[in-house]
Amino acid sequence: MASVTIRYANALADVVLSNRLDVTTAVRDLNNIVSMTIESEDLRKVWENPSIAVAQKRAILDGLVGMVGTPRIIRNFVAVLIDHQRVPLLPRIARQFELELNHRMGFADAEVTSVHELSAQDRQMIEQQIAKVVGKSVRARYKTNATLLGGAIIRVGSTVYDGSIKGQLAKIKEQLSAS
Repeated sequence: MASVTIRYANALADVVLSNRLDVTTAVRDLNNIVSMTIESEDLRKVWENPSIAVAQKRAILDGLVGMVGTPRIIRNFVAVLIDHQRVPLLPRIARQFELELNHRMGFADAEVTSVHELSAQDRQMIEQQIAKVVGKSVRARYKTNATLLGGAIIRVGSTVYDGSIKGQLAKIKEQLSAS
């Protein structure tokens, strides 16, 4: 399924870029539809049910995008997923779409996990440091994890930089065990 996900994400990236849509808005709008789908089990069941007519599914989609003002290109893309019974792949396609846009625009995608919510100043400092290391502008997503005790874990692509206290304690434990 990974190749299907990549093909749909690449196709959407092609359309968004060729139509000169704002990529940040396109990602946000697609993620809004993903959130609605994840949060509403009823909506998910309708879109994934092959016995419900495609026209009915599209009518529901039109109602949703009308409420939130989703651009026609994003609406049409989700309609294609509905038509081809690919709605269950929507969260993975959306994530791959974001990664593809970042790649095409020369951004590094980073995920920063910390114990608590970081201030705007801390976020800016972290993004500048990541940019120095990877040599690209950075688009970071932030999340929290109270089990880290302190510090942060930064994932850029497949590389993980563990600056958490929990990670440092694990390293010390490993070194003591090896001695």
